[in-house]
Amino acid sequence: LREQYQMSMMGELKFFLGLQIHQQSNGIFISQEKYLKDCLKKFGMQDCKGYMTPMPTKSHLGLDANGKEFDQKVYRSMIGSLLYLCASRPDIMLSVCMCARFQAAPKESHHSAVKQILRYLAYTPTLGLWYPKGSEFDLVGFSDADYAGDKVDRKSTSGTCHFLGRSLVCWSSKKQNCVSLSTAESEYIAAGSCCAQLLWMKQTLKDYGIHLKQVPLYCDNESAIKIANNPVQHSKTKHIEIRHHFLRDHVMKEDIDIIHVNTEEQLADIFTKPLDEKRFCKLRCGLNILESSNVL
Repeated sequence: LREQYQMSMMGELKFFLGLQIHQQSNGIFISQEKYLKDCLKKFGMQDCKGYMTPMPTKSHLGLDANGKEFDQKVYRSMIGSLLYLCASRPDIMLSVCMCARFQAAPKESHHSAVKQILRYLAYTPTLGLWYPKGSEFDLVGFSDADYAGDKVDRKSTSGTCHFLGRSLVCWSSKKQNCVSLSTAESEYIAAGSCCAQLLWMKQTLKDYGIHLKQVPLYCDNESAIKIANNPVQHSKTKHIEIRHHFLRDHVMKEDIDIIHVNTEEQLADIFTKPLDEKRFCKLRCGLNILESSNVL
């Protein structure tokens, strides 16, 4: 690049916009330990007791109309800081997004949920994303959904993650726009969202001269897979909005290969609902979110 463009060479990249970048012979480790500790200090949580997970499994955040109000400005500041931490900590993505739904009228119960996320971060400050060297350059997607998980409007939550080889490059946790009538429908909608992202990534790689054929998309719901593979409009699926059949179209074109995966191996589950410590830690490791001491 220096032969073709005028540029400054300032040495190996180690720190960029709050991201700490450690380049090793066997891979790259990205973390935000310094930024994390600054956030804990900013919100008076630097000496807090740590917690093993960012949210309890039985957590059901609601509007809490009769609850005590909490300062909106402070709450939004906390959410904004946590969202930026998601750049290297996908393990808190779901919890932060769930808390972010109540920024218009935050209550003490919502503030308590945010503080638990901070306690979890205080317990795991050295975690980060590990990108191993030499892994296969295959594009893979995982999609999952938590049916009617939102206790306010009963909408489902979609969770997706995308890998290049063994490296996590994209992830999302998002409440669906419409109320689903079944688990299969919510899973089908989530898979459609994952499909759209995979196709964009596939086209981007094509621009770089990397041509991929059928991209695997892993889903743990067999009914959703059957809907995607069946071009016939069934009476039980005719109410699904046409735009969600985007997935079926690309499965028929053989752009996407939707494959069943055991629920225990469904990595996107961590982006759909709060999990117990054992399963949470297993999926976190599967996403290559590791302790710095294990790779550096």
